[in-house]
Amino acid sequence: MDLIGEPKPNVRQLLAFYLEAGVDCALAEEPVDRLSETDAPTAPVRETAPSPRQLPIAAPAVPRSEIAPPPEAAIAMAREAARTAPTLEELRALLENFDGCALKNTATRLVFSDGNPQARIMFVGEAPGRDEDIEGLPFVGRSGKLLDRMIAAIGLDRSKAYIANVIPWRPPGNRTPTPQETQICLPFIQRQIELVNPDVLVTLGNPSTQTLLSTRDGIMKTRGKWFDYDTGTRTIRAMATFHPAYLLRSPSYKRMSWQDLRAIAKALEQS
Repeated sequence: MDLIGEPKPNVRQLLAFYLEAGVDCALAEEPVDRLSETDAPTAPVRETAPSPRQLPIAAPAVPRSEIAPPPEAAIAMAREAARTAPTLEELRALLENFDGCALKNTATRLVFSDGNPQARIMFVGEAPGRDEDIEGLPFVGRSGKLLDRMIAAIGLDRSKAYIANVIPWRPPGNRTPTPQETQICLPFIQRQIELVNPDVLVTLGNPSTQTLLSTRDGIMKTRGKWFDYDTGTRTIRAMATFHPAYLLRSPSYKRMSWQDLRAIAKALEQS
């Protein structure tokens, strides 16, 4: 027993305490019981060559491919790369080899698109989630199942629609993409829209709507309204509606989304 009546900790308890305190390595060859040390002077320690475990360990070198360039340079790289892609296949290949966005290094795989590249309607969300990161396809989780039901309600399915995201790599922990990440990826989704060349573009949720339709208004103000999306060679009719993930959290807005879908279906019939 010690002076305050508590039992002296054993070795296992001490090790647990040290780990909790952040001590995870030993710097001497022999263990030292600090609890039993006195104020008596100790013998001088003979200097010896450091053992391998004492030698400082250099930080591992980071591969050049994992060092993203400054945002301004990355945006310029993205614009130049996207501009040179003549087909969707080559655009995808360019993204696979593009090292200007750090999200590529934390994602499992590229999430490029799903559906029919010849479709008359294109849906664009913000970024992939966990399920999309695993499968490499957009909208395959719970929100994807709801999107399938939404487009089925107007007589469509994935074979008659094209689906993509503004950001093609999953942000860590599903966090919100930074403005820099969005701007770096923007030229690629713009080129993707231009190559698909749909009759109707549907932006899903606030982030993709504000990014692609150049508006600062929230989704409550923008949904259900028609916008003109200019590809540089053609003007495409565009409409914003709620993201399926938002509808899962707030199902009372499904009625508004259904109104948006009916307007979209009518526009497809008339075009």
